[in-house]
Amino acid sequence: MTETTKKTPAPDAVPTPTPALRGLIPLPAAAARALLLAGGIATAASAFLAWTWTDEFPGDLTINGYPGGLQWLTFTAGVLTALFTLASYGVRGLGWLLPARNNAPLVLTALGGFAVTWFTVIAISAELGGVVNLEPGGWIAAIASLLPLLGAFALPQEKTGTDGTKAALKAYIAKPDRIPAAQLGSGWVQRAVITVVTIIGLGVFTYGIDTEYGELFVGYLFVVTFAMWALHTAGLLDRFSRLIAGNRSFTLAMGFAAAIAFPFTQTDDHYANIGVNILIFGTVALGLNIVVGLAGLLDLGYVAFLGVGAYTAALVSGSEFSTISGVHLPFWASALAGAAASLVFGVLIGAPTLRLRGDYLAIVTLGFGEIFRIAVNNMDGDSGPDVTNGPNGIANIPDLNLLGFNFGQPHDIGGFTLGRFANYYLLMVLIMAIVVLVYTRAADSRIGRSWIAIREDETAATAMGINGFRVKLVAFALGAALAGLAGTVSAHVTYSVVPTPYQFAGSTPPNSAFLLAAVVLGGMGTVAGPLLGAALLYLLPEKLVFLQDKSLLAFGIALILLMRFRPEGIIANRRRQLEFHETGQLDVPKQTTLTDEPAVTKAGA
Repeated sequence: MTETTKKTPAPDAVPTPTPALRGLIPLPAAAARALLLAGGIATAASAFLAWTWTDEFPGDLTINGYPGGLQWLTFTAGVLTALFTLASYGVRGLGWLLPARNNAPLVLTALGGFAVTWFTVIAISAELGGVVNLEPGGWIAAIASLLPLLGAFALPQEKTGTDGTKAALKAYIAKPDRIPAAQLGSGWVQRAVITVVTIIGLGVFTYGIDTEYGELFVGYLFVVTFAMWALHTAGLLDRFSRLIAGNRSFTLAMGFAAAIAFPFTQTDDHYANIGVNILIFGTVALGLNIVVGLAGLLDLGYVAFLGVGAYTAALVSGSEFSTISGVHLPFWASALAGAAASLVFGVLIGAPTLRLRGDYLAIVTLGFGEIFRIAVNNMDGDSGPDVTNGPNGIANIPDLNLLGFNFGQPHDIGGFTLGRFANYYLLMVLIMAIVVLVYTRAADSRIGRSWIAIREDETAATAMGINGFRVKLVAFALGAALAGLAGTVSAHVTYSVVPTPYQFAGSTPPNSAFLLAAVVLGGMGTVAGPLLGAALLYLLPEKLVFLQDKSLLAFGIALILLMRFRPEGIIANRRRQLEFHETGQLDVPKQTTLTDEPAVTKAGA
């Protein structure tokens, strides 16, 4: 009996894709690629033409030779299309852009350029009163962005599975050990790549926050979404995830370094205000991720714990409107008091209710959230005891003064002026580091594995000796404490605490619905997922003001599309992907352990 010997691919070998199908447009492949390259270059070049005659459209698109506003996004999309096309030609030095050797990135970058360009043209026509307001440059840009799209759809496309994964890449991406470690470079090269990617990520995030009007932010979303999708299908994100897995501590350090650097890139303290609110929102979402993502408990009243921490800090902050007169604790004491109060409330609410499961638990937590809001609204001395000043709340909360550093005053550091919100932003970065440390240590501990076991199958976990009630109560209490800690900073940032924001749903975060959406959209069970989800959900209402009452409609449509095409979230947990996709169709690295570390198999042992 003979045994078939498996051939080990050469270090630079790339798996040959399965036979391709015809493109949607009957055009030779060589002509399609030429059209893609020419169209990408033409799209980028069209950004240097005047698209309209008046500067009434934001961004000033009236100058020849100097792009403005949305034109820079069109230029970026055109350059990306041209680069991926050159990589598909096998141009020396660009092969790393297409490790998967497929045509999907070309299609996606072409779609991104088409989307942002035509959105701009349509927005100009709609806001200025017709297509007559377009200059020849606008028409040239519209036609130029259509060319790479036609070329992309003329390219042969690989077969797709039911979940949209390229059939040609299944074996390649599902077995990343086929990529020799040497291709990922030495240790210092890997750290250099992570550093460069971190800098680029900081620049992209800063640009998104700095967008001055809604149309520019929508164009930014188009380009970033299609670019990230293209990087994913190209296999670059998979390789980068392997770099992160081998350099987790360095990656985490670079992430926090980028977060600290953010306020030094801003000249307007308003954007630092957005940043600090995103961090507060993200910290609370990370606490909710313990309850929902790890333990699998659906909590619909979680924002109440944020309110408990905020009201506790407000009562002991020394405000003249505080009903506890004469009490002014230092920040570290008020932060501990807020976290402890939320933890106590978490235990008091969880103890009698956590024996419930599923929808019943969700209804009880929803009731708790409403009870909290109504209670603090009625504690005004008339409808109830005089504790929270009722709907007027607690105002004039003084700024923090920590070790002689007044957070309410601007400070000059290294030639940069940090305003009030930048000071609080840096404080929230420190608190975020503590929360991330607590989350990761808890998730990787014995109790974290118990949470995951309870989430997957509580009956089986209980049969194996896990005390389900105790484990769920710890998750509830820890998540509540983290939310209360964020609430203490929130009270000082906003100067006042009122009952209105602490509701289940509303048009702006934080509320329980947005917190839950941040966890689900970003990716349950991950650290970066809730933070990304919180950033998106805070920025969307902030930037889409021009849509007025249609902003929630746009958010709902985006939510439906994401849940349809990527139900595991933007930053997916490996285990979640296995739950949402069939085995053999999953475009993720090999099977992982409970902590998302690569599992040891016979082949890799």
